[in-house]
Amino acid sequence: MNDRSLVHVAFYAALIAALGLVPPVAIAFLGGVPITAQTLGVMLAGVMLGPVRGALAVLLFLFLVALGAPLLAGGRGGLGVFMGPSVGFLIGWPIGAFAAGLVMRSTRDMNILVSAALAAAVGGILVVYAFGIPGVAIMAGLSLPKAALGSAIYIPGDLVKVVLTAIIVQTVARGLPGAVLSRGAGPKI
Repeated sequence: MNDRSLVHVAFYAALIAALGLVPPVAIAFLGGVPITAQTLGVMLAGVMLGPVRGALAVLLFLFLVALGAPLLAGGRGGLGVFMGPSVGFLIGWPIGAFAAGLVMRSTRDMNILVSAALAAAVGGILVVYAFGIPGVAIMAGLSLPKAALGSAIYIPGDLVKVVLTAIIVQTVARGLPGAVLSRGAGPKI
């Protein structure tokens, strides 16, 4: 990995941390799993950087959280956050960023707005929820259907993040096409 790739990874890890400054909204009946803006950063990391660098950016962020940095929304950090009801979502973040990058790369012949929206939806919603819902079920003592139904409250907010991701990526691509590394531009790892 070259220096430029390291800078990209660090920048998106910092972006995810900065999005944690937006106050979370906790959903009590799901064991307190918060609605945060940080999944927007996860979506952007995968869609903009591609699968490997996107996942590495999220892993760097989670590593800092595990070390105790209070970077999660609401100023949470430390190993304890990996024992709470949101652990499945946290585990799903790097995998979701990886999936978003793969989808973005495989749809490079499509319109960038559509490609980015599809990639963000698959990686940032489908994949993340595939890990998040079982995590909530296990950690909050709920059945999978009940955890899935309860998690449905997050879908509208996540769809807004998908739209924001698509608009941001299209805007960046117009002004600086080489910044959308997932489309094949920029350095290879």
